[in-house]
Amino acid sequence: MAIVEEKPRIQSLDSLRGLALLGIFLVNMISFHSPYLYYNPFEWWDAAQDFQNYRWIDIFVQASFYPLFAMMFGFGVAMQRESAMGRGMSYTLIGVRRFSFLLFIGIIHAFLIWSGDILINYAVLGFLLLLFLRLSGKTLIIIGSSLLFIPTVFLGVLSLLMAKVDPTGVVLWTDIMGINQSMAAYGSGSFMEITAQRWTDWLVTNGPDSVIFQLITIFPHLLIGAGAQKLNVFSRWSERPKWAMMTFISFFLTGVILKSLPYVVEPNLAYVLIQDFIGGPLLAISYAALVIALGKWKYADKIGKPFASVGRMSLTNYLLQSVIGTLIFYHYGLGFYGQITLTTGVWLVLAIFAAQVVLSELWLSKLKRGPMESLWRKVTYLTK
Repeated sequence: MAIVEEKPRIQSLDSLRGLALLGIFLVNMISFHSPYLYYNPFEWWDAAQDFQNYRWIDIFVQASFYPLFAMMFGFGVAMQRESAMGRGMSYTLIGVRRFSFLLFIGIIHAFLIWSGDILINYAVLGFLLLLFLRLSGKTLIIIGSSLLFIPTVFLGVLSLLMAKVDPTGVVLWTDIMGINQSMAAYGSGSFMEITAQRWTDWLVTNGPDSVIFQLITIFPHLLIGAGAQKLNVFSRWSERPKWAMMTFISFFLTGVILKSLPYVVEPNLAYVLIQDFIGGPLLAISYAALVIALGKWKYADKIGKPFASVGRMSLTNYLLQSVIGTLIFYHYGLGFYGQITLTTGVWLVLAIFAAQVVLSELWLSKLKRGPMESLWRKVTYLTK
């Protein structure tokens, strides 16, 4: 089968992927070393330094980098479709193979490595995205923005009204049983007990009732990213860095204000919902705009290159982060689950990510793409 030729890589796009991976790793690390699914984080980190670190991660990172990564995923899918069409090929079968492989890897990742996997979600929603790719860029962005903000604003207003009527109905809670089960399984359990706990944790965020939730929190970002590629938003902003900088400033300030609400007003479900699902995407867009705005700065290439190297091997590095994280904390590894501070976790992220930068640059100095990326491409295009 003919392979779709790749366009010359744009470093800023790879830098965005690498930056998103760092942000995702900072958030995922909390789940690697503690039962994050089951406790109220505003009460869990009682040490002052830990809470300060959690606060800046919560405001500037949490729920802001997975939308950025999802937008880049949609952007990449639209770019691949454009390349296929340019060679007179149908992208549908290519996309089906691509997302089928991603689904397979996601299942292995979720149930044998770490339950917080996002690849299954991307694969399933990728199949759905194929049905929308014929639409214009403008239509994709309108649909994506509508799916993202209309339900979220409605739920946010509804939650605020509920908070006024019955404040106890939006209180953040701690699941003591869930915490104890996680500590027992990951801290001292066998591989089979840990695998059973992975399944339990995965169902917490991916049960049948989560389908609609993912359609209004993850899928819209894929649509927006695909629409942005069709409209050449990246090129337009690159040519007009002042527009990109204005977008960064306005979206960043609005996003930070919304994401600070639980700390300024009250840490309840109503403000957390607004924080994550309205403020988070706004910050994601602002980060993308900033990277694009700085693209022609004379030091941009040097600063962005380390992130770009990681971003070019995003699938490999994402999986590697999970392997390393779980081997450090789970009982079949070093067994440090529940035994470190959040601050230590932040330093671990920075150290591991720095190592990934070095390894990625060494690998890419010899080969064109990462090991998982190479395998993914072979399966997608049926090549040896």
